[in-house]
Amino acid sequence: MLVRRAYIPDSKRPESFGRWPYTVPCVAELAERGLVFTAPVTMLVGENGSGKSTLVEAIAEGFKLDSHGGRAGRKYVNDRPRTPLGDVLALETTPAGSRMITGPRSRRKGFFLRAETAFGMMNAVSGLHGYWADDTSTMSHGEGFLAVFEAMFRERGFYVMDEPEAALSFESCLKLVGLMHELARTGAQVVCATHSPVLAATPGADIVEVGEHGIRRVKWEDLGLVDHWRRYLTDPALYLRHITG
Repeated sequence: MLVRRAYIPDSKRPESFGRWPYTVPCVAELAERGLVFTAPVTMLVGENGSGKSTLVEAIAEGFKLDSHGGRAGRKYVNDRPRTPLGDVLALETTPAGSRMITGPRSRRKGFFLRAETAFGMMNAVSGLHGYWADDTSTMSHGEGFLAVFEAMFRERGFYVMDEPEAALSFESCLKLVGLMHELARTGAQVVCATHSPVLAATPGADIVEVGEHGIRRVKWEDLGLVDHWRRYLTDPALYLRHITG
């Protein structure tokens, strides 16, 4: 592993938690206690607005990845300011992680895939040296995502993803699970924010559920989203009757 903990140093903690992003429960808990990483793959799971994207963006910035998305040591949008949380967040790294962050840019290995900006980033860097040879503009969104994963998620490094399932089919999600599992075996580290019960089931992943409760670790079978998907697939009418009247 490369990162042991994400936290806000005492000198940078806010005097008041009455403003965003500290009004988000998981961010407030991070500010109070920090977030410890216990496994090579960490899944941050939560509803829209739960704060999981805010966390992963800041964690990416803590490892000197561009919060707009892209590979370590490079910036996709040079004038993008740091996020409010990323501006104060610190990472406690392992010796290997410390060497990677503090060394020359060429030594940094990792990638941040942010679903909201991925397509623009892919079109901007496709074919450039150090990225991928395939022309992702001629592919479907899902095929493009997989091309990026297969080209960029190879070396031992720090990989952050924000809702990568946005463009992926069920089978493509399974391919990403296999890739994350293999990365973990090489000494790489993955932090992924997701709504997908498929991705959350990655073997050996530490699952962190965020929401109004703040931050808590749960087993896959105890996730709220797993329960909802299980019941919906068993009997969609249980849910749809409330939607369609």
